[in-house]
Amino acid sequence: MCQVPHQEGVTEGYNGTIFAYGQTGSGKSFTMQGLPDPPSQRGIIPRAFEHVFESVQCAENTKFLVRASYLEIYNEDVRDLLGTDTKQKLELKEHPERGVYVKGLSM
Repeated sequence: MCQVPHQEGVTEGYNGTIFAYGQTGSGKSFTMQGLPDPPSQRGIIPRAFEHVFESVQCAENTKFLVRASYLEIYNEDVRDLLGTDTKQKLELKEHPERGVYVKGLSM
């Protein structure tokens, strides 16, 4: 059964961002990721993905392409948390049409 009250920006083609900021040890990773079990302990990211994919399933006759990246900025170093080498430092770049992006970020 599909009961999504309204379409949200990410299902309409807009980019979405989930951002956590705070001191080391303040609970950012737990808030973002949570625990797989029990379901009540899941973090923001798995809950958001569940919501997006439920919306996608409810949109009949529409094709979607979902891409995601997961990065960490710590002491001005950018790291790709989905990449094969999560210790590798990545660079911020600027493109005249696309704007600011992270070179080499997994998607």
